[in-house]
Amino acid sequence: MMNPDSITGTISLTVLPQANGQYACQLSTDLSDCPTSDIRCYGQTKEHTIAIALEQLANCYRQLAEERQNRDWDAVERTQSGEPIVKHYHVILHYERIAEAASKFEAMQHTIMGNTVVENAKITLVEIGADLPIEPLT
Repeated sequence: MMNPDSITGTISLTVLPQANGQYACQLSTDLSDCPTSDIRCYGQTKEHTIAIALEQLANCYRQLAEERQNRDWDAVERTQSGEPIVKHYHVILHYERIAEAASKFEAMQHTIMGNTVVENAKITLVEIGADLPIEPLT
């Protein structure tokens, strides 16, 4: 008997060179809970194109994970004595932009100056168990 909480399926990537030297990617999936079955994107290199396609798929699943918890943002659960119950959250910060700069260094510096990244990022918060072995990206 199939577990209703399991997901089985395939993710297929097709990356094709374009006449302009760039690449097009089509990501297809037959995952039953996937909000989209086809993602099309372009990139500068094969690897860049694949990264963009996988990021778009990951974005769909981050949204689903957060939405399905259906949490009230301001709700605070309390113990019987009234103390707030501290919970654990996996905080995923996603920020992308197109930068115009003379070098990669300048593009990075212009991006990280101030709080622009945090202010303009898409932030996903997923409540997790304290013992979940997640290693944040560094």
